[in-house]
Amino acid sequence: MADTPRRKASDFDPEVMRLFDQYVHGIIDRRGFLSGAARFAVGAAGAAGILAALAPNFAAAQEVKPDDKRLVAKYLEFPSPQGYGTARGYLVRPAKKSGPLPVVLVVHENRGLNPHIEDVTRRLALEGYIAFAPDALFPLGGYPGNEDAARAEFAKLDQAKTRQDFIAAAKMLRTIEGGNGRLGVVGFCYGGGMSNFLATELPDLDAAAPFYGAPAPLEGVPNIKARMLIVLAENDERVNAGWPSYEAALKQAGVKYELFQPPGTQHGFNNDTTPRYDEAAAREAWKKTLALFDETLRKPAA
Repeated sequence: MADTPRRKASDFDPEVMRLFDQYVHGIIDRRGFLSGAARFAVGAAGAAGILAALAPNFAAAQEVKPDDKRLVAKYLEFPSPQGYGTARGYLVRPAKKSGPLPVVLVVHENRGLNPHIEDVTRRLALEGYIAFAPDALFPLGGYPGNEDAARAEFAKLDQAKTRQDFIAAAKMLRTIEGGNGRLGVVGFCYGGGMSNFLATELPDLDAAAPFYGAPAPLEGVPNIKARMLIVLAENDERVNAGWPSYEAALKQAGVKYELFQPPGTQHGFNNDTTPRYDEAAAREAWKKTLALFDETLRKPAA
């Protein structure tokens, strides 16, 4: 039996995609999505079917198996005295590469360390990086295995403490065994915003690739020393509204940055578990991200 074709954003009415974006970011709840989507479906069951079609399929999108013999992966706890006290993340490194390796911090979306972000972390490790993805939900028991439950738990976090957990993770990675002293960060949606924030807080950060995330606090932009790859979707009114002022601040501060905003893309276009995924745009964005990290992280720190 042939595989079911991957659904695309173009298969859905733009209003459905707008509702879905609001749903996944907590602006409306499940009932609000179903109510709004009902006019594009036949009955309540049809609206629920639309939501099911838009939901992530982690297994279908997995590129690197958790037990891939080319990698060594484990969960690692680390201290975060200014945050929640103790934090935890997923650490993956190449199994056979020798010598100091560059390090990348991976920041998840607003659902914690789900299977997709763990897979992205393994993908980076296969490129020759030590990759580490903290789980912001660890203080509340970790990723609960369900996206709706994860969003609900995420809303309970004290974001001031969570930000400190990510700062602690970055500082821990600076001296991690096998690292070369250089550090980059990549993040998606919530993680994109966190990547922008970390660039303002860590003057020794070498590179940052925020994907469709909230801009950094503008007053902190002059602190950015990292090279930046800003990845935005074309159809993302909520996030893109903050870009003009952020770009002006980056220019004024003399930050080295590149904007990549592929046409026709939706928020979340790099996430290959949902129909918002745009294969061509995602491949190019990933290519640019790896090029940035290769150029800035491969040389050992002075």
